Amino acid sequence: MKKQEWTEVAVKSAGAALLIGLGDYVLLKVGNPIGPFLFAFGLLGVCVLGLKLFTGRCGFLFEDKVKLSELGLILLVNLVAGYLFGMLFASADAGIINAAIAKVESWDFSWSFFAKSVLCGAIMYLAVKLHKKGTKMGIFFGVPLFIFSGMQHSIANVITLGVSMRLSFVLVAIILLCALGNFAGALMAWLLSGQMFAKEKKHKK
Repeated sequence: MKKQEWTEVAVKSAGAALLIGLGDYVLLKVGNPIGPFLFAFGLLGVCVLGLKLFTGRCGFLFEDKVKLSELGLILLVNLVAGYLFGMLFASADAGIINAAIAKVESWDFSWSFFAKSVLCGAIMYLAVKLHKKGTKMGIFFGVPLFIFSGMQHSIANVITLGVSMRLSFVLVAIILLCALGNFAGALMAWLLSGQMFAKEKKHKK
């Protein structure tokens, strides 16, 4: 990518982190049952504005021919900006810090945590795919679905981590495990949704 393209991707990735951060903030502030539905504002904004969110882009690696270098930059900026936005939210509203700490303390480097990340990645791919097909229902139902089910979203988690004001090697490893699970889940959903066959049929025509 050219320098201008790198800059655009970085800016749009930071914008995506802000929108997801706003969703995470209201979730920490309000909690269930309203918070998960309000969180959908974040993903909706990302899709409508065409911003760069790792969990919304990684499933389109083959479908949209996303470059690995671009995907890596998106993830890096999402994580760094997300953590910084989390710290900003904590500074603005100390009342959400305890809720963030409780969430962070519930994480662990385990197969169960990874599996929940995989499932979240699948939902994220399907929500974005449905939006591309012209319906926002995937976002309005998909986001509350993964939150109520306790699934793990890497970018939302790093924002929560920023709110908690905590950082360690183990926590970074957990976030990266979550990102890997999101990636695997999104690709799994892409494969099982049959999109690769739809593309082949299009070429045959």
